[in-house]
Amino acid sequence: MKPITLLQPQKIVFGSGCIQTFADDFLKLGHKRLFVLTAPPILPLIEPTLAYLRENGVTIEVFQNILAEPSLGDFNAILKQAREFGADSVVGIGGGSVLDVAKLVAAFADSDQLAQDCFGSGFIKEKGLWLACLPTTAGTGSEVSPNAILLDERDKLKKGIVSPYLLADAAYVDPKLTMTVPAKVTADTGMDALTHCIEAYTNKFAHPAADIYALQGIKLIAANLLRAVKDGSDVEAREALALGSLYGGLVLGPVNTAAVHALSYPLGGEFHIPHGLSNAILLPSVMKFNRPANLKKYAEVAIACGAPQGKDDDETAQNGVDFIYELSKAVGIPQKLSELNIPQSAVDGMAKAAMEVQRLLKNNPREVTEQDARDIYNSLY
Repeated sequence: MKPITLLQPQKIVFGSGCIQTFADDFLKLGHKRLFVLTAPPILPLIEPTLAYLRENGVTIEVFQNILAEPSLGDFNAILKQAREFGADSVVGIGGGSVLDVAKLVAAFADSDQLAQDCFGSGFIKEKGLWLACLPTTAGTGSEVSPNAILLDERDKLKKGIVSPYLLADAAYVDPKLTMTVPAKVTADTGMDALTHCIEAYTNKFAHPAADIYALQGIKLIAANLLRAVKDGSDVEAREALALGSLYGGLVLGPVNTAAVHALSYPLGGEFHIPHGLSNAILLPSVMKFNRPANLKKYAEVAIACGAPQGKDDDETAQNGVDFIYELSKAVGIPQKLSELNIPQSAVDGMAKAAMEVQRLLKNNPREVTEQDARDIYNSLY
């Protein structure tokens, strides 16, 4: 077996109500100036926890205006505020964008490095402030990954910063925090989590030590996403999605994603399509493209999804692709890029931009040329 490095937070707590565990753990650490990154719909859910921390002597500054797809400029403005506040600790409570920014704020608050110099892997020099992440969507898995994504306005392209120093010190996955997420966001983020698991499992660098997470994540999400979209108060479905998303996050560091994510970056960078939706609309088409390159693994994905077994791996793998197409439709994902107001005239530029994301394309089970990228985009018109 080839070597693999599994990186994750020192502490991962999973379970409904574990936001209280976060508060109790935090007070034991003795930090006094907590910078909280969140979003307006989440504030009412966490206000009792913040009040509890304040009552116990913690000074808190809340930043809640993070845009869905934060840019380098947005991040630098937030970092300035955290520095002026004099934060000694950071918590992100929100979706993937909130968690990514929290990770970067913690990393750069006391650093002389600039975020724009750290795009790529391994450029952050040292560990930053103490950091906790609490996801409020069952989506990106950012709470346990060493990755953070920002829009680089200079190139109109979303770019990743990857470093072991971006790992949270602790992650608290509380499915209760996902209960009020609207159906559309549940669908987009759930498809994003499913993409993480499928791309990790079928990846060129897939590994048995990560496959076990990826496969279980596929099973949980495929069986429960439609349930949660139809009924947001379905506790069992919400817990299954939160766990599936956590598994998807755990494979992001050691294996990472591939062509779906690479092709989705120009949609976010140029047209500001949310990350989960970008992946969701591309996933079935990229699976169809990749299927011949790894029939056995795609057949196993199909079985994990609950798709029918065919007479051979080829047919079973195709049943899996069909299942993902149908699931995508059933949860309300648009099936055409034109539905997102992306003109077909943008395809050449998007294909060219996607080719810049070799960090992820190199993981794909099948080589993707610029013409292949064009063909995949064009198939969505």
